[in-house]
Amino acid sequence: MDKNDADVGHETSVHWFRKGMRLHDNPAFKLSCEAKNSSGEHYKLRPIYILDPYFRKYIRAGANRWRFLQQSLVDLDTTLRQLGTRLYVIRGLPHEVFPDLFAKWNVKLLTFELDTEPYARERDNQVEQLARKHSVKVEQKVSHTIYNTELVLRANGGSVPMTYQKFVSVVGSMPTPRRPIPAPDMLPSECLLDDDLTNPEFDVPTLDELLTLKGFNPAELKPCLYPGGEKEALRRLEEYMKNKTWVCKFEKPNTSPNSLKPSTTVLSPYMKFGCLSASHFYYKLKEVIGNSPHSKPPVSLIGQLYWREFYYTVGASTPNFDKMVGNSICCQVPWDNNPDALEAWTNGKTGYPFIDAIMRQLRDEGWIHHLARHAVACFLTRGDLWISWEKGLAVFEELLLDADWSLNAGNWMWLSASAFFHQFFRVYSPVAFGKKTDKSGDYIRKYIPELAKYPDQYIYEPWSAPKSIQERAGCVVGVHYPKRVVVHEDVYKNNITKMSLAYKSAKAGKSSNSKKSRDISTSPNKKNIKKPKLK
Repeated sequence: MDKNDADVGHETSVHWFRKGMRLHDNPAFKLSCEAKNSSGEHYKLRPIYILDPYFRKYIRAGANRWRFLQQSLVDLDTTLRQLGTRLYVIRGLPHEVFPDLFAKWNVKLLTFELDTEPYARERDNQVEQLARKHSVKVEQKVSHTIYNTELVLRANGGSVPMTYQKFVSVVGSMPTPRRPIPAPDMLPSECLLDDDLTNPEFDVPTLDELLTLKGFNPAELKPCLYPGGEKEALRRLEEYMKNKTWVCKFEKPNTSPNSLKPSTTVLSPYMKFGCLSASHFYYKLKEVIGNSPHSKPPVSLIGQLYWREFYYTVGASTPNFDKMVGNSICCQVPWDNNPDALEAWTNGKTGYPFIDAIMRQLRDEGWIHHLARHAVACFLTRGDLWISWEKGLAVFEELLLDADWSLNAGNWMWLSASAFFHQFFRVYSPVAFGKKTDKSGDYIRKYIPELAKYPDQYIYEPWSAPKSIQERAGCVVGVHYPKRVVVHEDVYKNNITKMSLAYKSAKAGKSSNSKKSRDISTSPNKKNIKKPKLK
């Protein structure tokens, strides 16, 4: 940054966008816009986004998610410019760039949205320490979730509500969630700067620039189905909220994992990036439903928001939540290390068309239905391949647009029966499950075109087709489409047995630890030897 760009004559407030990439229901941004010094003068506003290696270091972000981020930045910058300011995109690490910004911009206030992820907390604590050294006040606001996770814990007596039902009960006893605040129609003229609005140093990077920087080839991107940004988030929300009957009758298990067009809202990426406020979504649902009969949690749309809140609450309070080892709530399972099977699953080449179609859709589009996630997660872990859920989490973290740290880890533990869900004997069939909602296999034909000419009766089980039919369809199993990596009918029963042993081992370990605790507490020592009572 050149000295000419410094504006040390003005006291400045900086709002730091990370998640929360929106202006509606953004209390931290509102605070930064309205902040004044002790003399009652407005601080000059500088909204920033730091393009740092944070994602690269801690999060495996694929090309689709980088595109979503870039589109969200462009949308945010466009909206800010309409209000007379801009988005200042800063290149570098937060702890490296902030000292320079604090000094050159004469910063007095730094605001941002609270982030409960452990890596983010570590980063934010470091920035807060730097701010104190530079006499900069820091204000964080809760707006990424409907409820403040710390207040949920407090309402539950200081402990984590470990079941969804318990969580819903706890938040039901809490005060009504805060109402979302509207996006500003205009900003106070006193907080606006006009000297940097055309400075290219702070421009949002182009998509080609960003993807090339991250090692991706822009030409390999598939068409964009879900553009990033607040405008698109609000448009999608309004589109679905127009259909009151659909909203009131919505039940997640009754939606289709393999429809050719999404059977749900696909608002999850917009909530992950904070382009859409969870509180705004929540109160919009309340408004649309009104007093009409409607579905209930956990299957309703409000129920889906509660699932998000539940995992955020548990994730914020559980060390090593995204790992098996060192995670107190996770069953310790001796998973196999099978790189070849993992690669086949990751790239949609397991030989099971339903599973492969889902994984190919994920790679191409960055989104798959929640029940489709159930199917492929069960297949990778306890159902068929017996591979650790952490491996699946890493793939989802890379490929999903809505890869959300708490939800990703929580759902993988659930689906692998490592935590939350313990009916490990209930296994998704990689054949029968898809047939329930797509008997003819149109979804498979869309994402696995090599199987497009297979008759309906063989589309889910191409290995069962006579060789003549395979040849006529132009796709011979083992030549044009892979053979099955495992035989489901054989392995899933063995895996149930292995899961049962893992549970017994975990139970025995807890009993042993409990006995040790009792032994320690009752071992003969001067403190706990009691004198016999005299009769």
